Amino acid sequence: MRKKKKIVLIQDNEDILNIMDEVLEDEGYDVTSSLTTEPIEKIDKIDPNLVIVDEHIKGTKRGSKVIEELKSDPDTEDISAVLTSTSFDLPTKANACKADDFIEKPFDLDHMVDVVKKNS
Repeated sequence: MRKKKKIVLIQDNEDILNIMDEVLEDEGYDVTSSLTTEPIEKIDKIDPNLVIVDEHIKGTKRGSKVIEELKSDPDTEDISAVLTSTSFDLPTKANACKADDFIEKPFDLDHMVDVVKKNS
């Protein structure tokens, strides 16, 4: 059996977090989901293939800042990162923080899965 790909999923909304988690688990991913950036503190232990972060997560840091920090650290720069948001300028934000991709909300679940597959 091949090892499951790991995803760290951080969202601002519990319902969306749970739906995304469920869909991605069904697709065969090992998902660490959270409403806070706690998994980012343990990123070296989790060692994910992909991080999905919402722009408007709880706490003082924006999702784009979390991604920017991951991408500017040699230890984590190779982890794929996807920014999610309802924001109209999401493509610009995602580009600015060096995210590998983005998912605009509200999103279609098939589209989300496609973006995850492409980036994991």
